[in-house]
This record gives sequence, C-alpha cells and structure tokens, in this order.
Amino acid sequence: MKVISYNVNGIRAAINKGFIDWIQEENPDIICLQEIKAKEDQVPVADIAAAGYPYQYYYPAQKAGYSGVAILCKQEPKNVVFGTGIDYMDFEGRNVRVDYDGVSVMSLYLPSASNIERLDFKYKYMDDFFTYVDNLKKEIPNLIICGDYNICHEAIDIHDPIRNAKVSGFLPEERAWLDKFINNGFIDSFRMFNQEPHNYSWWTYRANARNNNKGWRIDYHLVTEPLRAKIKHATILPDVKHSDHCPILVEIDA
Repeated sequence: MKVISYNVNGIRAAINKGFIDWIQEENPDIICLQEIKAKEDQVPVADIAAAGYPYQYYYPAQKAGYSGVAILCKQEPKNVVFGTGIDYMDFEGRNVRVDYDGVSVMSLYLPSASNIERLDFKYKYMDDFFTYVDNLKKEIPNLIICGDYNICHEAIDIHDPIRNAKVSGFLPEERAWLDKFINNGFIDSFRMFNQEPHNYSWWTYRANARNNNKGWRIDYHLVTEPLRAKIKHATILPDVKHSDHCPILVEIDA
C-alpha cells in the first residue's frame, strides 16, 4: 500500500498546476490531503475519479476557503470517519479517516499559530488530540496518521533552528508534545530510512526559500508500532511543486 500525504494549500489551485496529471503518474493507493480550502461541490470529483480515485472523502471547514482535509482512495474502505467528535476541532475540518481490514489511515491538519490566541487553541487541540488518539489506538492498533503537523520535531528538521527557536512550529512546548506523541507508540517513518539533514516538506514563499532549500519538515507519516515491520519505504518528494508544501510518501506491506 502506497500512501501519499500532501498539504495542497488549496486543491483548486493545485489542480490548476497539474495535480491530477501528477497523481495519475505517481499512482498511490491512498492520497491524504490537507488545507483543501474547498467544499466537495467545488472540486472536479469526476476528473479525480477518472484519474483512478473513485472513492473521495472531503471534510471541509465550516468557514469558506479555509483549512479542510480529504482522502482519495483507489479501493473502497470498509468505514469512513469524519472528524473526531470534538466540536471545536471538527468546525475547522481537520481530521478524516478511512479504515481497511489491515490498516486505518487518517489525514490530519494540525493548526498553525499566528498569534497567542491561536497558539492557545493549538495547545488545547494538541492535548485533546493526544487523548483521542491514545484511545483510538486501543480500538485500531494498525494506524497511520499522516498530514501537516505544523511542528518541526528536532533541530535536524528545520533549516535554522537557532533563529527559529521562538517561532511557532519550533517552540519547545510544541516539540515536546510531538516527542511525547511519537513516543506513545508511533514511528516517524521517514526517519526510519533517512537520518540526513536538509530534508524539508514546507518552504515559505518569501526570500526564494525553496530554491535555497531553507525549509521546515512539518509533514509526517506517523505509523503505529504494530506496523513497524511492514514499513517498506518512506520519503519526501521535494521536486513536486503544486503548493508551498511537497508530498510525502510511505509504503506499507498491508
């Protein structure tokens, strides 16, 4: 099973840049999207189905043009769960999950924080999501939570850890939460295969950051421990450019 996660920063904008042709070429089994910024009736679902993804599950934010997640599947899942049941999370369209017999895959879009109010919201979300997932793992031990976590885990995951030490996304409290989350039964699949620096999944549009590879690794496929032996490959696809993020990929023997 080949799973791609991609913050498209607006699915309609990404489609205008060749996203549908690209998914046909890459041909993953499941595509988890974040920040779709659209409702299902604003998306060319027929074109996506014709590209090989007849099973499409959209969970937009209530606020138009904001946030939202989706999952595109080649095979029909046995179950689909929209949201977490925690209302203030679900208003912003941040979680959707598909369940198959051997594995469940969740698309997650964790909030960013541009000010102290949103940072407090992010911390509350992180705490409540931790509890939600801790309980979910008891029901679904084979779980992949992929998406935009909006946190760099370690200094190796950001181009300038010193200057960004007080910037949201690399704050000590955020990094400690992600460390706790991973250590509570998850594997950072990319780091199973690559321990090298300068591997990023997001670049600001400012100051020619992408061409200079001044980026952040904030997108992850976190895989539960029972699947460890089945993780065959994980990588980042930095040359794919429909967004300010790039896709990430994991292959699971499912």
